[in-house]
Amino acid sequence: MQQRSFGSLACDVSLIGQGTWLIDGGDHAAAADVLRKGLDLGMTHVDTAEMYGEAELVVAEAIEGRRDEVFLVSKVLPSNASRTGTVRACERSLARLGTDRLDCYLLHWRGQHPLEETIAGFEELRQAGKIRSWGVSNFDEDDLDEALAIAGPGAIACNQVLYHLEERAIEHAVIPWCKKNDVAVVAYSPFGQDRFPGPQSRGGRVLQEIAEAHGRSPRQVALAFLTREEPIFAIPKASSVPHAADNAAAGDFRLTAEEIRRIDAAFPRGPKPYSLPMI
Repeated sequence: MQQRSFGSLACDVSLIGQGTWLIDGGDHAAAADVLRKGLDLGMTHVDTAEMYGEAELVVAEAIEGRRDEVFLVSKVLPSNASRTGTVRACERSLARLGTDRLDCYLLHWRGQHPLEETIAGFEELRQAGKIRSWGVSNFDEDDLDEALAIAGPGAIACNQVLYHLEERAIEHAVIPWCKKNDVAVVAYSPFGQDRFPGPQSRGGRVLQEIAEAHGRSPRQVALAFLTREEPIFAIPKASSVPHAADNAAAGDFRLTAEEIRRIDAAFPRGPKPYSLPMI
């Protein structure tokens, strides 16, 4: 599994990680087994959130006895993101996760509380050793500018955003901004929302052809394309052990320049939207 430096935090994190949205909807023990298999395969970047129901409890089961292997991320809901609310929300997440610290703690999206309050809460948690770093999620360029003006250079570790082959809005301004300011970009829902392109579509055929040429899967090709640039990581969710193994195998796969050109043509990024998509 390839690793990359995680923004200004300057620590190496697995290129492909594990998302946990809706992971609590079935058998918790089976879901924890999938996460453990992902850890075994090098997907040590595990992302969760207080909004994700009992997902933090599933993660706690999966990482028990292995906490030091994991780059653990959770998120505070905007409605809880006052200064004191951020601290309390983090403490609740730590209790559910069975740990004394997070590696990164994110504001899930902009809400009613001023960013100054949320960032003050993050800094209080960081100084107390309860979080190693903090970041944001679903922030567009203007939001990032505001956060940078408040916190100063080097404070924002990452921006977690929607990014898949059919939704490339972050390529217009967000990725360039993050590159310039040494902020990691973490792609959530990298396969889209239950609409991964099949072989009947033009784009799906391109993915299939490239996959067959390398003895890979189309999803591995998609992950390799999305993480082709230096600041980008991806956190796909896996519903089974074979699915986790397929995701992990993308962590050592690189496309040629011509293959990137073909995928780019098959899935054009389109014009810059008025606002950054979240779903």
